[in-house]
Amino acid sequence: MVTHVPAEARGDERGALLAFIEEQRGGIRRALLGLTEEQAASKPSASDLSLSGLLKHVAEVEQSWIARAKQEPPAIQRDESNWHETFQLVGDETVESQLGHWEKVAAETEAYVRSVPSLDDSFPLPNDPWFPPEGRVSVRWLCLHLIRETARHAGHADIIRESLDGATAFELVAKEQGTSWG
Repeated sequence: MVTHVPAEARGDERGALLAFIEEQRGGIRRALLGLTEEQAASKPSASDLSLSGLLKHVAEVEQSWIARAKQEPPAIQRDESNWHETFQLVGDETVESQLGHWEKVAAETEAYVRSVPSLDDSFPLPNDPWFPPEGRVSVRWLCLHLIRETARHAGHADIIRESLDGATAFELVAKEQGTSWG
C-alpha cells in the first residue's frame, strides 16, 4: 500500500531516511492485520515465504545491520545449518512476539541513526564471501539498504496477503479503522 511520507523537517536527512524505513515496516505490519498464527504461517504460493516468516526475517536483518554498524555481533548468528529459520517462526515465537521484537529493533535503529556524528560515518562489512574484501559502507548506505530490504519484503507481503484472502492493504486498514474503502 502506498502511503505518504511527510517531507522531512528542513535539513533532517536522518528523519527522512527513518520515515521511509518506517513506512515500509508499516506495509508488512498491515499485511498481518486480522490473521491467525496459522494464516500468517501459511505459504499460499510456490514460494516458501509466509507473512510470519517475512516479519521475522526483516526484524532479524535490521537488527543484524545495526549490530554490524556498531561493530557488534548480530543477536543471532546464521549459517547453512540454521539459515532456513530466518524465514519461519520456531519454538514459542509468535507474530505478536515478533512484532514486539521488531518494535524494539526499530527503536534501536532510530537511536543509532540519530546518534552517529554523520551519515557519512562508515563501518566495515563482515568478512563474508558475498561482500568485497575490506569493504566499508556509510550509515547513509545502511539506511538506504534497510529501506530497500524492507520494501522488497513488504511487496512480497502484499502478494501473500492478497493470495490468502483477497484482502488488499487499503481494505485491511479501512476495516481496522472502521471505515470503508472504495
